[in-house]
Amino acid sequence: MIDSTFDCYSEIIPAFSRFQESLLRPMPVRLRVNGLKIEPELLVQMLKEKGIHLKRVTDRRDEIFFEAPDLRSPGNLLEYFIGYIHPQALTSCLASIALSPKPGSHVLDMCASPGGKTSHMAQLMNNSGLIVANELYPNRHIPLENTLSRLGVLNSVLTSYQAQEFPLKQRFDYILADVPCSGEGRVRKTRESPEHNRGHIRQKLLDLQKKIIIRGYDLLDDHGKMVYATCTYNPDENESVVHFLLGNRNAELLPINLGFHYEPGLTKWRGMTYDKQLKKAARFYPHQIDSVGFFMARIGRRR
Repeated sequence: MIDSTFDCYSEIIPAFSRFQESLLRPMPVRLRVNGLKIEPELLVQMLKEKGIHLKRVTDRRDEIFFEAPDLRSPGNLLEYFIGYIHPQALTSCLASIALSPKPGSHVLDMCASPGGKTSHMAQLMNNSGLIVANELYPNRHIPLENTLSRLGVLNSVLTSYQAQEFPLKQRFDYILADVPCSGEGRVRKTRESPEHNRGHIRQKLLDLQKKIIIRGYDLLDDHGKMVYATCTYNPDENESVVHFLLGNRNAELLPINLGFHYEPGLTKWRGMTYDKQLKKAARFYPHQIDSVGFFMARIGRRR
């Protein structure tokens, strides 16, 4: 049964009825092949011999993302325990690709747990350079450390600062700010209500998001790049936060070219007008990409 949970977004989500219907369908099981430990083609053949057939997400020859239509519990596979695969939402993977940290670079993951994006960035960097995986809460260090260890990540160190107060002593080439949010994009996955009521997003959360994006920008090297990301649809947590950065720092939005369909960011919402650059941001909806709902903006220093 389709409910009215997201009716407030009917004017900004295209094909809204299809969006609602997509929330009733189960989330597809998708896997990222961990290139730090195994080649994708070898892993595909290995699982095929067990009767598990993987479906490519794209037609790229170097594809590392696969859908497993007949697999329900990838965490029970031996290939999971030895770090050959990692179950991960496609949109979560796209955030790391949008940032695309180069081998040998210095990277900061401001809110790193449970480690899916951190480990993916290590894979993109061929385990070189340095990733500072920051996570404030000690109880989240255990799953973070387990993920990085299982997947063979060797180029990371863990820190435990408040993201909005991360020390300014070091500048980074790349920064991922996948910030705490209301989690609306995960509703389909968990069949639960968002963590915060959409109509009454706590001001504390919005203030935190703005502080994190400002601190992230201030930590960028002169030619550095940052991705701000959430798994929610609310413009107050997305476009409004990026607009706040553009109004307070000499920042600019950069194009996002991922090869997957997305809607451009909004420039207007409920009487608010945002910087025109927000059109360069990306909104991912489950009925268009069959994954967790997501928002991301790619940010650099204006020259």
